[in-house]
Order: sequence, then structure tokens, then C-alpha cells
Amino acid sequence: MSKTIHIAAALLVDAQGRTLLVRKRGTQAFMQPGGKIDAGESPAQALARELHEELGLRVDPAEAVHLGRFSAPAANEPGFEVQAELFRVECHEVVVPAAEIEEVTWLAADQASELNLAPLTRDLILPLWREGLNAPR
Repeated sequence: MSKTIHIAAALLVDAQGRTLLVRKRGTQAFMQPGGKIDAGESPAQALARELHEELGLRVDPAEAVHLGRFSAPAANEPGFEVQAELFRVECHEVVVPAAEIEEVTWLAADQASELNLAPLTRDLILPLWREGLNAPR
């Protein structure tokens, strides 16, 4: 039985309809921004905290739209599964990599990616996003 890491993750979408992927220092895989949910935090609160720490963004947890819970093998912790509470977040600010984030990239829905992607991002989140979550609201 695999061990589970509970996280909050953002499908962060900019005005051009692109989504942001991040790569943590010392790792190879790009993934959604976000992170572990601390004791006493709601997933939306954890997401707002992580987006501020990692990217300098100020997000109102009430404005994050919950898209569901998704699970996949963890990209950076062998033998672990990541269980993500996924939220769509509109991004209108400049993103600045901070904390453990080494690199960020914006990906358009129709853009093929040569990037090394985390399983959750590659197998679940990007296909979901490309199937219509990126439609204008």
C-alpha cells in the first residue's frame, strides 16, 4: 500500500488562457503550483499560502474554484501517491519564483509539451484542462 501526500494544487490560468507549471529546485518534473496541506488548514487556505510563498501571489481562498480531488503517483517521492485538491485560480499578476521553485513556465492549451511532467499533471490535470476547463468564463 502506498503512502499518501495530501496537497492543494492550482490550475493557475492567465488572461491568455495559459496555465502555469512549476519545477522545484533539485527536481526534474514540472507540476501545478501548490503544496502540502498543514494541520488545521482547509485546502483553499493551504493553496493561498503556498501560492504566496512560492510565487508571490495573493489569492483569496474564496475565489479559488474547487475542481475535484485527483490522485497519481508522486513525482518526487518514490512509493508515495499524491492526492490533490485541485482549484482553478485566475492569475492577473506577475509570477515570481520563490522559496523552493526554481523554474516556471506558461503552457497554452494547444501547445505540445516537451517538458518532463509530473504524473498528476501529465495524466489528469492537463487533459482535463484541455477538454474545456480553459474555456472563457
